[in-house]
Amino acid sequence: MKTILYIAHLLLFAFFVGQAKAENTQTIKGQVLDKQSQSPVIGATIIILASNPLQGATTDVNGQFTILQVKPGRYELKVSYSGYKELVIPGIVVTSGKEVILDISIEETVKHLKSATVKGTSKNRVLNEMSTVSARTFSMEEVNRYAGGRSDPARLAANFAGVSSPDDSRNDIVIRGNSPAGVLWRIEGMNIQNPNHFATIGTTGGPVSALNTNMLKNSDFFTSAFPSEYGNANAGVFDLGFRKGNSDKREHTLQFGMLTGLEAMTEGPIKKGNGSSYLLAYRYSFTGIAQALGIPIGTTATPFYQDLSFKVVSGNSKLGRFTLFGLGGKSNIKFMHDEIDTSDLFADPTMDSYFRSDIAVVGVKHYIKTSEKSFLNTMVGASYAASKYDQDSIAINEGPSARIIENSTQRLHYNIASTFNMKVNSAWSIKAGVQAEIMQLDLFYRTRSFSTVDWKQLWDFDDATTLVQAFAQTKYNLSNKLTMNAGMHAQYLTLNGSYSIEPRAGLRYALTDKSTLSAGYGLHSQMQPTDVYFFKTMQLDGTYNESNKDLGFTRSHQAVIGYEILPIKDWRIKTELYYQVLRNVPVTMLPGSYSMLNTGSSFYPNQESYLENTGKGRNYGAEITVEKFFSRGYYGLLTGTIYESKYTGSDKVERNTAFNGKYVYNLLAGKEFKFGKAKRNAFTIDCKLTQAGGRYYTPVDLEASKASNEQVLMGDEYAFSKRNPDFFRMDLKAGMTVNSKKRKLSHSFYFDVQNITNHKNVFAERYNPVTETVNTAYQIGVFPNFIYKVQF
Repeated sequence: MKTILYIAHLLLFAFFVGQAKAENTQTIKGQVLDKQSQSPVIGATIIILASNPLQGATTDVNGQFTILQVKPGRYELKVSYSGYKELVIPGIVVTSGKEVILDISIEETVKHLKSATVKGTSKNRVLNEMSTVSARTFSMEEVNRYAGGRSDPARLAANFAGVSSPDDSRNDIVIRGNSPAGVLWRIEGMNIQNPNHFATIGTTGGPVSALNTNMLKNSDFFTSAFPSEYGNANAGVFDLGFRKGNSDKREHTLQFGMLTGLEAMTEGPIKKGNGSSYLLAYRYSFTGIAQALGIPIGTTATPFYQDLSFKVVSGNSKLGRFTLFGLGGKSNIKFMHDEIDTSDLFADPTMDSYFRSDIAVVGVKHYIKTSEKSFLNTMVGASYAASKYDQDSIAINEGPSARIIENSTQRLHYNIASTFNMKVNSAWSIKAGVQAEIMQLDLFYRTRSFSTVDWKQLWDFDDATTLVQAFAQTKYNLSNKLTMNAGMHAQYLTLNGSYSIEPRAGLRYALTDKSTLSAGYGLHSQMQPTDVYFFKTMQLDGTYNESNKDLGFTRSHQAVIGYEILPIKDWRIKTELYYQVLRNVPVTMLPGSYSMLNTGSSFYPNQESYLENTGKGRNYGAEITVEKFFSRGYYGLLTGTIYESKYTGSDKVERNTAFNGKYVYNLLAGKEFKFGKAKRNAFTIDCKLTQAGGRYYTPVDLEASKASNEQVLMGDEYAFSKRNPDFFRMDLKAGMTVNSKKRKLSHSFYFDVQNITNHKNVFAERYNPVTETVNTAYQIGVFPNFIYKVQF
C-alpha cells in the first residue's frame, strides 16, 4: 500500500509542479551502426525531413549523433552515407517530457556492381537481416497507439496479416491456423517461457501480458519460414528486446491504467560519459477499480498481478559491453461458486477454484568485437515459471466441499547461448551459434471425484532434461537487387534422444526500386509441451506408466511466396501465399480424433496417454496488407487473410482444427490533430474493426453430462463438427498529449473503448450442472479503458 501511495503522490507532483525552468525543446540522439558488422558508421548524415530551417547532425567516431532544439511533434528522419543504402525512419514522436534515443542500422551496398542509389524505409525492413519472408518489425509507439491493444505486444500482432486472436479473455495468437503453443518467445536473445500473468504449463498466452510496453524497443515478429537461428517452434516467433535507458540524463515515467494499473519507470546514466545506463519499471494491477465502477472484465473474481522489469547496460571497454536484464511477475485469483453470475467466463457454479502463478527471467549478455568486421554475443540466463491450481467441489445442496484437483508446477530453465557474426564483405555475411537449455521440472497433478477418497495421479515428476540447439546461416547479396539467405538449424532433446536437422532458405529480388518478389522455405521442429511427456497412466496393478515419454518432435515444412510494392510515398501493399505441411504430430494409438495440433483450444491441460507421432496436418492461405504509414497526420492499415487449417487423427479422418476460422480481416485508421499556439500539443483519434470466422468446436453431450454431473463432450464422430458464429469487434480510442511550454514535462490521456457496439461474441458452449442445461457464455461486452501517462 505504501508503494501505491508513493506512486500516486509522484503522479500528482509531476502534474502540478514539474521543473520550472527547463527548455521547451527536446533532443533526438542515437547511434548509427553497420547492420552486418555492428561497427560505428562515422560521418553518416541524419536530417529531419521537412524541417525549416533544416535540422540534422553527423555521426562522430563512435557513430553517435545528437540533434538539439527539436520542437515536440512527429517527424521523419533520413539517414545517408556514401556506399550505404539510404534509410528513412518515419513516425518519430518527440514530446517535451522525454528525449528520443534511436539505435539505427544501415546496410552497405554491393560494391562490385554498379547501381543507382538504393533507398528504403524502416517500415518495410526487419531488424534480423537473415529474414526473407513473413516478418514484420513493430515499435513501442505502435503497441501503444492502436485502439484495443491493451498495451500488449501479442494483441498488437493480432492486427497483422496471418494472425487471428478472436478471444477477448486471453492474448493467445493463432498464426496461419497453428496452435498458440507453437509460438516462441525470446527476450534479449534468450528463449523464455510464457511471458504472461496467469500463465499455465503448455501455453504461450494469458489474460494479461507481463511485458511492459514502455520498456520495449523495436522488435521482430515472424509468422513463417523464419531464419535458422530460431528453433523449437512451428508457428511463429516474437523476438523482443528491452530498450536502453538514457545514458546522459535521468528521466521518469508515471502511468495509471484501468487495466494495467499503476506504473512507475525511471532511467538514467550509471556513470556519465561512458555510455552506461539503467532502466527500471514496476506495475501493480488495479482491476478492482474497474469492477467497482461496474466495468466488465470477464469475471466477477478480482485478479491481482504485479511485475518488475529492468535493464542495466555497462559502458564500452576493452572487455566489451555487459548487459543485465530481467522480468518478474506474480498473479493470483480465486473463483468462488457463490460470487459469480451468468456472465462469468471462467467460473463454475459448483466449484471453488484458486489459482496463482509466478514468472521470473534474468540474464547477462556480453558483447565484444572480435575484429573490425565481426563480433561475439554470449548470454547466460534463467527463466522460472510456477503455477498452482486447486479446485474444491461444492455439493449442489450446499453441503461440505471436497478438494478434487491439486495441480502444481515449477519450471526452472537455465540458458546459455553464444552467437558469432561476421561481415566478410559488402555482399556476404555469416552468423552461427549454439544454445543449451536445461529444463528443471517439478510437476505434480492429481484428481479425484467428489464421492471418492482415492486420488488419481496424472503427473509426479521432479527431474531435468536438456534441449541443445545449433545453427549456421549466411546472407549473400548477389547484386543490389538479388539477395539469398540460407542456413541450417539442428536440435537434440536429451530426454529421449529426439533430434532434427532443418534446412532453411530464402530469396529476395527487387523487380524495381519500389517492388520486390520473395520466396522462402523452412523445415521446423518443436518438442511437445513438457506436461505431455510426463503424463502418467494408472495400470491394472496400481502402478503408473509414462507412455508419452518417447514422443519425438512435431515437424513442419513451410513454403511462402510474397510480393511487395510501394506504389506511392508512404504506402505499402504486400501479399503472401503460404503452404504448411505438418508431420509426426502426436495422436492416440487407438483410432480417434485427438491431435496435439489442437493444444491450446481450451483451459484444460493434456490428459491423453499412449500417444504416437503418426498424425499430420496442413495449413494454407493467402494474405494481403495495405498500409499507409503515419505521415501528414494520419495512418491506415488493412490486413486480410483467407486460410484453411486441417488435421488428421489416428482414425485417418481429416477435420478442421480448433483454430480454423477460415478468414480474418482488420481495418485500423487514425488521425492526429495539432493544437495550441505553437502546435505543440496533439489530439488523436484511432479506430479498429476486426472480423474473424468462428472457430470449430466439439459439442457438449447433454445426456452424458447429466449422468456424470460434469461436462462431457460428444464422441469422435462429432469432433470439431460445430462452428461458433463469426467474431466482430469495433474499438475506438481518443487521446491527447500536452507538452509543457516551460518544463521538460508531457502529459498523455487516452480513453480506449473496446467492443464499442457491444457485440455479443460467443466464448463457449458449456454445461451447467446446476440447471442441467447447455448455456452459451459470451465474451466481454463494452469495455472502456482509461490511461494517463506523464513523462518528466
